[in-house]
Amino acid sequence: MENSTGGDVRIVSRRLVRPEPASSPGRPPEVIHLTPWDLTLITVDHIQKGILLPKPRTTGGAALADELASSLALALGRFYPLAGRLAASEITGGDNESAESGPRLAISLRCTGEGAELVHAVAPGVTVSDIVTPLYTPPVVSSFFPLNGLLNVEAVVGSLPVLAAQLTELADGVFVAVSLNHGVADGTTFWHLFNAWSEINRCRRRGSEGEGDGFELSTLPPVMDRWFVDACPVPIPLPFSKPEDLVRRPEYTPVQECFLHFSAESVKKLKAKANAEMAAGTEPPAAAGATLSSLQSLLGHLWRALCRARCLAADQETTYVLAIGLRGRVRCIPQEYVGNAVVLHAAASTAAEVLGEGGGGLGRAAWLLNRAVASLDEAKLRRDLAAWARSPSTLYVTPRRNPARAITGSSPRFDVYGNDFGWGRPVAVRSGAGNKVDGKVTVYEGREGGGSMALEVCLSPEALARLVADEEFMEAVTVSAGVA
Repeated sequence: MENSTGGDVRIVSRRLVRPEPASSPGRPPEVIHLTPWDLTLITVDHIQKGILLPKPRTTGGAALADELASSLALALGRFYPLAGRLAASEITGGDNESAESGPRLAISLRCTGEGAELVHAVAPGVTVSDIVTPLYTPPVVSSFFPLNGLLNVEAVVGSLPVLAAQLTELADGVFVAVSLNHGVADGTTFWHLFNAWSEINRCRRRGSEGEGDGFELSTLPPVMDRWFVDACPVPIPLPFSKPEDLVRRPEYTPVQECFLHFSAESVKKLKAKANAEMAAGTEPPAAAGATLSSLQSLLGHLWRALCRARCLAADQETTYVLAIGLRGRVRCIPQEYVGNAVVLHAAASTAAEVLGEGGGGLGRAAWLLNRAVASLDEAKLRRDLAAWARSPSTLYVTPRRNPARAITGSSPRFDVYGNDFGWGRPVAVRSGAGNKVDGKVTVYEGREGGGSMALEVCLSPEALARLVADEEFMEAVTVSAGVA
């Protein structure tokens, strides 16, 4: 795999890592049926996130790959379903079938323990500085991720792993990346697994006693039981005859991406400004004492800048889609729930309103996002789930450029920089090529902690150039390149 950094990424080895111990108390059922939240995402790309770490002083090469494989096996012993395979079966008979229904398909996760893939690669011509110094993310980063270019449903078609990891040794660092099938789990589960894996490796390096789940981990054990609303059939019948019918591979329009850091102080100032402007406005929420969050304030700041960078007309409608986590929002779904517990929900307005041309400024944009989040209550979510089960639909990423739409995923609450594998804290976090469309924004915690945040922004090249030249927007950016 050749890249524009001047180096290339070469695969050294591949292996399947099976869970250890192979049998453990509390193992989940052999078959886990997917929920509406899971099945909605079965047609998009994998979750791809990875961390850049300093180079270990004492271990490298095959020995380092063996070490990570061993600790991953122990992590999979806890997250046993993620070592399984997705499978499809035809639904026949029963209360769910009618003469007019036509062919119907059920997709489930089989807890077979066949293993996750671990790839060992080297990129001796790539340095840490090559990754963290440029304002724009270099193309080589996408080569650090396994399962590239595959839709989640293709794991059903090809009996592929739902989880794969890649260790890429750089000239002066290592990149540890994970690709997780989004049809079986969301970002919360992704980082839950990543945190467990890194902690197990760290404990073993520091000479902790015990084997398998005998480790005294601070990372809480996962909860495997899938949650369905009462009216939902299990398994859920999909109106397809075979999994190949769900495969629609988009051809993405070209985008570029940059990684922007916002210090805790910068985020604090944006939040104070947004709340002051909202309080000075005439909207009912101001009188009701609504408070805009730090994230809403930061994304409101970005939304306004995107309207300018994309040169939207004043009367053009613009939408901002948020991936909203449901743990803590829906009863019966604990924080450690393994699966998808996230929905997409949009705020919409005209560019003029987002830009505050009628007054309100940043406070107005952040308030629009605040109202979108507040409109999602548990009763609505339950109704939506029951309705989806009656008429299933999946999410397809459209390659068509929509200059008035933005979508933000991930969360600054995810523990990214705590993933010390035993030889040093992460230097940076980056994502893979999956779901990289014009307007995609990924939010992370900032490396310095304390309320700092980072945004990975994907836009058309011309719009991104205008964004990073926007003085009003960039004034809040603490570090646009380099290590924060």
